[in-house]
Amino acid sequence: MYLNKPADLDRMTNTRLTPVYNTRGDLDAFLSFPYIYNRIGEWIGWVTKDRMVYSVHGLYVGYYSKDNRILRKQSDAFSQERRTPPVAPLGRITIPAHVPLAPLMAELPFGVIDVLMEQPELLPPLDFGEGREDLD
Repeated sequence: MYLNKPADLDRMTNTRLTPVYNTRGDLDAFLSFPYIYNRIGEWIGWVTKDRMVYSVHGLYVGYYSKDNRILRKQSDAFSQERRTPPVAPLGRITIPAHVPLAPLMAELPFGVIDVLMEQPELLPPLDFGEGREDLD
């Protein structure tokens, strides 16, 4: 599930947009390492080099699988600490008009959920979400 080979890191760190699919095969996000963007080009999270996914507010979301999904173990709900996000990218990205079809997705093991299907609220844009700092 986690990064094991340097080749995976090379594939993940290229600067082109990589489509991120959900288990049904629907396009839900884009990865331009380390940033994750939603379907309208807003920054919603980032991926660490060890494939851990965090929201723009620094909250743990799950992990980036080898088949381009964002997954989460249900038991990992509160075990991760908040991290300081990287410097925010400038503006939105331009979404490509065409993306490749999703590969066939393997079934998820018991206790693992697809974040983009079952808990998309864990990846809100910068100006939304419960993880925002209070203005007071």
